[in-house]
Amino acid sequence: MNIHEYQAKEVLRNFNITTLKGKVADTVDEAVAAAKNMGGDIWVVKAQIHAGGRGKGGGVKLAKSLDEVKEHAQSILGMQLVTHQTGPEGKKVNKIFIEQGCDIAKEYYVAALVDRATDSVVMMASSEGGMDIEEVADKTPELIHKVVIDPTTGLLPFQARQLAFAIGMKGKVVNKAVKSFIGLYNAFVAKDCSIAEINPLVETKQGDVITLDAKMNFDSNSLYRQPAIMEYRDLTEEDPAEIEASKYDLAFIKLDGNIGCLVNGAGLAMATMDIIKLHGSEPANFLDVGGGANKEKVTHAFKLILNDPNVKGVLVNIFGGIMKCDVIAEGVIAATKELGLDVPLVVRLAGTNVEKGKQLLADSGLNIIPADDLNDAAKKIVDAVKGGA
Repeated sequence: MNIHEYQAKEVLRNFNITTLKGKVADTVDEAVAAAKNMGGDIWVVKAQIHAGGRGKGGGVKLAKSLDEVKEHAQSILGMQLVTHQTGPEGKKVNKIFIEQGCDIAKEYYVAALVDRATDSVVMMASSEGGMDIEEVADKTPELIHKVVIDPTTGLLPFQARQLAFAIGMKGKVVNKAVKSFIGLYNAFVAKDCSIAEINPLVETKQGDVITLDAKMNFDSNSLYRQPAIMEYRDLTEEDPAEIEASKYDLAFIKLDGNIGCLVNGAGLAMATMDIIKLHGSEPANFLDVGGGANKEKVTHAFKLILNDPNVKGVLVNIFGGIMKCDVIAEGVIAATKELGLDVPLVVRLAGTNVEKGKQLLADSGLNIIPADDLNDAAKKIVDAVKGGA
């Protein structure tokens, strides 16, 4: 789950990380009032969407007067902001964040994330703050410094100091950076993050260390124990189909292809998408119904797939372990009858109660194409879709 910048800063302030004064606004009048109330003579007007690269897309503007705050708020609110992370369709800006400005001397990058290679949380920092870290990693990897953190001790002060020295910090600024680094790590662990990023972390001309922008993503599997984080969920930033899927505990991600996939197990779902691509087509979704799905859950999953107008065919690929093939068959039949299937449907079943499941499909009277294995299933659905195109 993602949250907005202003929400991430609310979280980080609880871990002794310094941010500037700011206020979120839904309207132009609210934006102007916020700038006026916080005082100062310079503000930044920032679009709030779940994507990076907002500045390059025109979603971050500097204002040196209240009139400019108003002007920028009018141009940003309601715009369809396109960045390298939104895709060409962009995202509509429904909220903006008004924040005081500061005198920046130097910008840095710092993030805590899970490193699969070391099975640990790693803190990563660079002197090249404000830039896309992927670009830094590609062109100047020597400017990225890392420390691997032992979960039994957490981020130790000497490690944080080493990281600060490595990115060029000096003097009293180092101690302030150490406070931010340790706070970021503590927030990462306490809130079950998958990534917690500050970019840029700035050193001001007055010698302060301030979080100027922040991004936090959270492990969806841990949200049940993070009710305060769940309060931050912004449904306007999520795909309606994915919101619907979450109501039934379905792992669903909409994609750009035309073959819908209904699979049990994340690994099998990935393999199914790969083999569809291998046969020359594109999957319309990732959908894992899980190992213990019932007839109702399968029916809702099928509805999600068929409600996508881009879907020209459906591939059901089930390996029955805990999940029984006859339960899947009943769900497929129920959904097909309810929705009125008008696209090709290929079903591959294997495992528990497979013969019973196949018999239910055969006796249903529906136009279902059976498949013997995954390769056969992918070939049949791709051929059926192309034949009907």
